[in-house]
Amino acid sequence: QVQLVESGGGLVQPGGSLRLSCAASGTIFSINSMAWYRQAPGKQREWVTTITSGGSTNYADSVKGRFTITRDNTKNTVYLQMNSLKPEGTAVYYCNAVLSVPAAWGRPREDTYWGQGTQVADSS
Repeated sequence: QVQLVESGGGLVQPGGSLRLSCAASGTIFSINSMAWYRQAPGKQREWVTTITSGGSTNYADSVKGRFTITRDNTKNTVYLQMNSLKPEGTAVYYCNAVLSVPAAWGRPREDTYWGQGTQVADSS
């Protein structure tokens, strides 16, 4: 069974930094892309950043220049380095992955998975 497990959330002061991690486990043929989303209180979940299997990255305008997504293919793990955090960055951050996994008769099937979320909160 495939799981995404996030870690690294916590309290941070405005202007501070935090690093989130998301590890994919289970039987996986390949990772097509991994991304981070966030959901602030009372708001809809919004996309933050994506990294493709080839290493290409895209960022929401609100985090460009401050957040960096990277991945370690040997560990099936994606990281989100968040610098110069703003109060509006307080949210639950969710990891998202599009994975190729075994389906019937071992054939690959592409599925989307979500982590359970990790809270990033303003400590001020």
